[in-house]
Amino acid sequence: MRILLAGATGAIGHSLTPALVEAGHTVFGTTRTESHTGAITAAGASPVLMDGLDRGSVMTAVAEAKPDVVLHQLTSLKAGMNPKHFDRDFAMTNRLRTEATDYLLEASRQNGVTRFIAQSYAGWPAPRTGPAIADETAGYDPHVGREARASLAAIRHVEAAVLAATDLEAIALRYGGFYGPGTGIALDEESEMLEMVRQRKFPIVGSGGGLWSFIHAIDAAAATVTAVDNGAPGIYNIVDDEPASAADWLPVLSRTLGAKPPRHVPTWLAKPLLGEQGVNMMTTVRGASNAKAKRELGWTLRYPSWRIGFTEGL
Repeated sequence: MRILLAGATGAIGHSLTPALVEAGHTVFGTTRTESHTGAITAAGASPVLMDGLDRGSVMTAVAEAKPDVVLHQLTSLKAGMNPKHFDRDFAMTNRLRTEATDYLLEASRQNGVTRFIAQSYAGWPAPRTGPAIADETAGYDPHVGREARASLAAIRHVEAAVLAATDLEAIALRYGGFYGPGTGIALDEESEMLEMVRQRKFPIVGSGGGLWSFIHAIDAAAATVTAVDNGAPGIYNIVDDEPASAADWLPVLSRTLGAKPPRHVPTWLAKPLLGEQGVNMMTTVRGASNAKAKRELGWTLRYPSWRIGFTEGL
């Protein structure tokens, strides 16, 4: 198929672009920056300059690529974001999940696109009550930390837009926390998060009971490639098989990096430093189930657990 990959050099684009090419698709990869076009070409795709927040730029890019499928992977993610300033640090990504989503859907409708796949997130938006592992029907946290309310609204926007696009085969892929090549959380890349772990500046807060759902970039790309051809319209969690508490995964990551064990910090002390949402993520968020994606997309994982991925995939 002809595919327009919006965000070809982003956190997942690094792995997704060559995976789509290897699957036999003709890929047009977008970037806002001329200097990034070489990487897109090297991955086997045709570079397209596009600003996702400029309606005219989006309309032109889609019209010229004439894609069968549009993959919306536009984000502005950084590994070292401060949870105390969640919405501030996610402000650009939030615009891409709202404004750019609307522009890409409009352009898709005007140019005969048949399938539309958008990036969403599974890490913390689910309600923090109920079974430990949430599926795609769980809904959204009605008491999300005040620092993350705009970010949750942006996630809800992209998912609502996908579900409302009944004239397209529209899918939202809720990825877990990315790690691996191209994500900024890899041993051969500059990583503020990994450096914090090495320096014991990433503590376990309270019980450390918040369940994190991870996904290696290669597995996220594989799921996305399968979604090009498979799966009914709707929402799918793209996470590994083992949601893990911060108290479990953080010490393993420390050992992987050759660092000392993480410190433990009481909740009352952490809250002024991490904010309400940061404490929620470390103590009370739920994990996500990947059962639907494995069943309906026919997706298999190279790294079914972060335990393997941290050891072999960083």
